[in-house]
Amino acid sequence: MLWLGLLAVLIVAYLILHRIYVQRKTCTSKVTLYGKTVIVTGSNTGIGKATALALALRGARVILACRSKQRGEDAARDIRRESGNDEVVFMQLDLASLKSIRSFVENFLKTESRLDVLINNAGLAAAGLTEDGLGLVFGVNHIGPFLLTNLLLERLKECASSRVVNVSSYCHDLGTIDFNCINTHKRLALGSSNSAIFRTYCHSKLCNVLFTHELAKRLKGTGVTCYSLHPGSVRSELGRHMNSWYINILKSIFAVIIQTDEMSGSQTTLYCTLEEGIEPLSGRYFSDCVVRDVKPEAKDDEIARKLWDISERLSGMA
Repeated sequence: MLWLGLLAVLIVAYLILHRIYVQRKTCTSKVTLYGKTVIVTGSNTGIGKATALALALRGARVILACRSKQRGEDAARDIRRESGNDEVVFMQLDLASLKSIRSFVENFLKTESRLDVLINNAGLAAAGLTEDGLGLVFGVNHIGPFLLTNLLLERLKECASSRVVNVSSYCHDLGTIDFNCINTHKRLALGSSNSAIFRTYCHSKLCNVLFTHELAKRLKGTGVTCYSLHPGSVRSELGRHMNSWYINILKSIFAVIIQTDEMSGSQTTLYCTLEEGIEPLSGRYFSDCVVRDVKPEAKDDEIARKLWDISERLSGMA
């Protein structure tokens, strides 16, 4: 009887986890994007590539903004072949370099006449520093997208109605913002252990939510809206820079419950990109194609404004 009871508990737990992590809602929008231009950062692999493919299938001109020239060009070629859409191009962008971000924007504005959607998808979990001396996770996951978005805002306003979609994570709920650490060390947290990297990643995802919250306020009346989101739990290359033993343990734990289909993981990103009528929800956080509430710190006006001011300074905008 004891074993039967334990088995029943395990079955119920599995069904709950399966519902949370695997059975995701899908974006049902029928909107097409012919004549529209979309930038997707980090789109040479994983959820970013799946998102770019889905948008190419809807007729968009898709800019794959990626660090690796070889992998970016390979991904563009794959997507053109799978979608039958020749309007898929690679443009080099390294979010760990403020110089590269400015160069990307300069090149984009010279060669592209439209920008209808900017999807800040790229992210990583790794130790180290950017070339500008920022913590790598802080620089790539927040400061880089912050600068990229601000430098492209005028073009987005010219093409309104347009959108900014920031891919965050449910891990933001575990994050916090230590302004003393940011001001002193230009990092979200100290330490290079796997647990420290994970904590830093959570802090950076909270930055994404706060950035979206503040950006929405600054964009009121412009025709540009913005959204943050949790894409879904997908096996990806996010932790490829972390120690192999740690990743192997995580793979063992989540092998059953984490969805493996990147296209499934792209559904909430697609929802925030395509869904009509969500403009009044600008600045909000979405998961599983539904708007969700966030903890008080993630929608605190003062924290969001302070993070914005510091981000302006560290990105060279101020």
